[in-house]
Amino acid sequence: MPDYHDDLRLAHVLVDAADAQTMDRFKALDLKVETKPDMTPVSEADKAAEELIRSQLQRARPRDAILGEEYGVEGTGPRRWVIDPIDGTKNYVRGVPVWATLISLMEAGEGGYQPVVGVVSAPALGRRWWAAKGGGAYTGRSLTSATRLHVSKVSRLSDASLAYSSLSGWEEQGRLDGFLDLTRAVWRTRGYGDFWPYMMVAEGAVDICAEPELSLWDMAATAIVVTEAGGSFTGLDGRPGPHSGNAAASNGLLHDELLGYLNQRY
Repeated sequence: MPDYHDDLRLAHVLVDAADAQTMDRFKALDLKVETKPDMTPVSEADKAAEELIRSQLQRARPRDAILGEEYGVEGTGPRRWVIDPIDGTKNYVRGVPVWATLISLMEAGEGGYQPVVGVVSAPALGRRWWAAKGGGAYTGRSLTSATRLHVSKVSRLSDASLAYSSLSGWEEQGRLDGFLDLTRAVWRTRGYGDFWPYMMVAEGAVDICAEPELSLWDMAATAIVVTEAGGSFTGLDGRPGPHSGNAAASNGLLHDELLGYLNQRY
């Protein structure tokens, strides 16, 4: 199996730089915010963080391609870095500390590009999570100060904790009834949103989570952290990995039941 330690170390260097930049502008009174064509916000901090990460990658890995939320695809080849400079921009611009920089390295393989390295850094929470293919998932301050992650062993839906982002997306897709049935079947629900539920699944603090509409840069890093922690990460169609345009993550034991509820049609 390939050794991804150097790539993982580089990803940490990249998020270190991004963290310093995003934290410097977090809660800034003069932060500039625009609305993108899809009606989602983008701040000057999103753009600056992605530009910084891209420039460092171009120096450190000039042969690798880059895909970012703000500036699209650059380059070609079997290795592609996927960047979400600020996952949770709506939180960021309102001063809510639940946002993170997501960086993943994906490699071409059977079934298309698959994540082999992922780092999720939430500096306003003082948290970071990461994983490399075959090497497990970890959380901590640095590569040398880390705790290994393991998903929970909860095996009954009635004992499970469910995390989600909002109800509107489920309603738009005609899946709201199934989602509400799921909320009634579990022990507990909380609307944490964005990257955080997936990291809590990896930690074993939450057992299941799902979102009805996502982009690749929202999922590439979180997917490998969940799976390397022993969990399952698929689309709502059950396809493994971050390619379905939506996501369901679990400790693995509850995954079939999770998908069953979310695919109910009335």
